[in-house]
Amino acid sequence: MSKNKKDSAGGDIAVNKRARFDYHIDERLEAGLALQGWEVKSLRDGRVQFGESYALLRDGEAYLFGAQITPLISASTHVIADKLRNRKLLLHRAELDRLIGAVERKGYTVIPLKLYWKGNRVKVELGLAKGKKLHDKRESEKDRDWQRDKARILRERNK
Repeated sequence: MSKNKKDSAGGDIAVNKRARFDYHIDERLEAGLALQGWEVKSLRDGRVQFGESYALLRDGEAYLFGAQITPLISASTHVIADKLRNRKLLLHRAELDRLIGAVERKGYTVIPLKLYWKGNRVKVELGLAKGKKLHDKRESEKDRDWQRDKARILRERNK
């Protein structure tokens, strides 16, 4: 099986690693992504920058802003490719209503966490999150360091 076929069958396209550092993620959900043909080809080639992207709820619909999908040179000759185009997120009405309520009433933020293949479709994992303060970020780093040290100590003790 070729590399491209294996990648397109399933797996991550891009992961927003910064999101877990900056936000407390309370809930995760899956959304579809409305793409054009040249964008799918570029995603198969791995030409995406996803770290600075965010989701915005406007007029009862959800959109992905700031995800940069760089077009291939040979992708399309008759379409003008905009690499920073706003892409529509495909969610059920009940999910949209719940997200809108959480954002407006409870002060949550909707952030994209991961872009991945599910079958032959591109999906986005969204997180319902609240921002971390500086002391929360320091605490997260201390916990991560302690877990790493604890695992090292247990490994040495079990030898």
